[in-house]
Parts: sequence; C-alpha cells; structure tokens
Amino acid sequence: MIPVPIAVFVSGGGTNLQALLDAERAGALRSGRIALTVSSSPAAFALERAQARGIPASVIARKNYASAADYDAAFPRLLDEYGIRLIALAGFFAVLGATVLEAYKGRIINVHPSLLPAFGGRGFYGLKVHEAALARGVKVTGATVHFVNGVIDGGEIIAQKAVSVHDGDTPETLQQRVMREAEWVLYPAATEAVCAALLRQDA
Repeated sequence: MIPVPIAVFVSGGGTNLQALLDAERAGALRSGRIALTVSSSPAAFALERAQARGIPASVIARKNYASAADYDAAFPRLLDEYGIRLIALAGFFAVLGATVLEAYKGRIINVHPSLLPAFGGRGFYGLKVHEAALARGVKVTGATVHFVNGVIDGGEIIAQKAVSVHDGDTPETLQQRVMREAEWVLYPAATEAVCAALLRQDA
C-alpha cells in the first residue's frame, strides 16, 4: 500500500521532527512518509532540518492573517495540496482551531513530555513541564503520544513511556533525558502504529 502522507507541525528546533525523519530513513516508519513540514514561525530551525532532507516546508503564522478564521482555514487548504492524511505535532506552539480539528478528527497526534494527565494542559510546555515535575518531587516522568482534540493535552492516549527522575536533575537535564529515552523512541513508533491503522482501514 501507499504510505500515509504525514505533515509534521513545528515551531522551534524540531528534534522530534528529526526523530521522525531518522525513523523514516532507517525503515522504522514504513506505513507513513513525511510529505510536508508546517511551521508557525519562519525562524524555526526545524525548517532547516526539513530542507536538509528535501521535505517541502511552509510557514503559516497567525500574524499574516486578518482573522482567526482565515488562519484556521489556511491549514486545510495547504494540507489538501499535499494529500495529507495525518498531522503530527512536534513542538507546535500554536493552538489548532475547530476547522482543522474537525477536518482531521482522529488524524492529529502529539507528543507531550510528561505522563499525561500529569503536567498537561494550558501552560504546560517545554521546560515548564519539567520544572513542574521537579517541583512536585515525582520520581518518574516520561512522555505521552496522544490524539488531539479540542481540549489541550486531553485527547485519547496512544502510548506512554516512563523515564526516571534523578537526584540533582535540573529542568534542562530532565528534558534531555525525556527526549532521548522517551520522546525520540515513542513518537516514531506511535506514528508508525497510527499510520498502519489508517492503512488497515483502507484495506
């Protein structure tokens, strides 16, 4: 079967995009192919990662649209051009509107740097998640891949992977360990599983 075309949405460095690209190159992402990268910022280093791999990239920034409705409508138009069937959020800091959520219902996934529902929801992103985990004194954290719906970090959980918190951890060291041990392993595997399920639906 033809692999599922994936659009990876980014805003910053794109380390999870890189993990997906590496998985595709290694043959671990067989049921999907990364067909497009969409960034909320023209300065995102993730765009350079996409360019280096020859992946088409586009910037859709809120400031370039007169209204939220116009901004929201820009996504399906672009995604339709590339025949996208799955959206993978990878450090995408913008909030998707109802038009996108409805058009791609059940076909938007995200990786979050905690074991949801812990340290999830509005305001929990990046280092803030790890700061909160350390402040709470948890001994185990990790990453979660979940479907995206209208509730921030509230969609159905697809997979989780635990990571130990070490004595002396800082938010930065914990973030790096969660990325290496959980996010970069879990996200490609979960993306492959979702793409495989979409292909089975086609069969």
